[in-house]
Amino acid sequence: MSTGWIITIVVIVVITAILAVLYFLGKKAQKKQNEQQALMEENKQTVSMLIIDKKRMKMKDSGLPQIVIDQTPKLMRGSKLPIVKAKVGPQIVSLVSDEKIFDSIPVKKEVKATVSGIYILGVKGLHGKAQAAPAKKKGWFRRTLEKAQEKAGAKPIK
Repeated sequence: MSTGWIITIVVIVVITAILAVLYFLGKKAQKKQNEQQALMEENKQTVSMLIIDKKRMKMKDSGLPQIVIDQTPKLMRGSKLPIVKAKVGPQIVSLVSDEKIFDSIPVKKEVKATVSGIYILGVKGLHGKAQAAPAKKKGWFRRTLEKAQEKAGAKPIK
């Protein structure tokens, strides 16, 4: 056997081993996430709150309790989270929002929110109509492409 075949076989074995490890780690992480989701669904409650502000900010700048920051893995502490400052009863608290609903949370409005601990799972408008998510800004490339198509007389791409 030539050295080329030996190297190819070794590379295939290493790639197979890496894929197997990633498969089992992903399966374990999925199981853990399902358990956490079930626990959050079990402990959720509906609360009326006035949304003061919402931002994506780093965990250390968010105003969350120190114990929450200490329990977070070190790699996650630098990432930005969707943080909502809200008045719940007489207190002003910082809450972490679900990424899916963050854009639909209205600012400076009173809402009924489904909360589990410091995590907002869902929001419903209390007064008036629910606010739709704002339209996404067009990037430089998209604007330039549309201008070029207008000058050429072609239909713009949506």
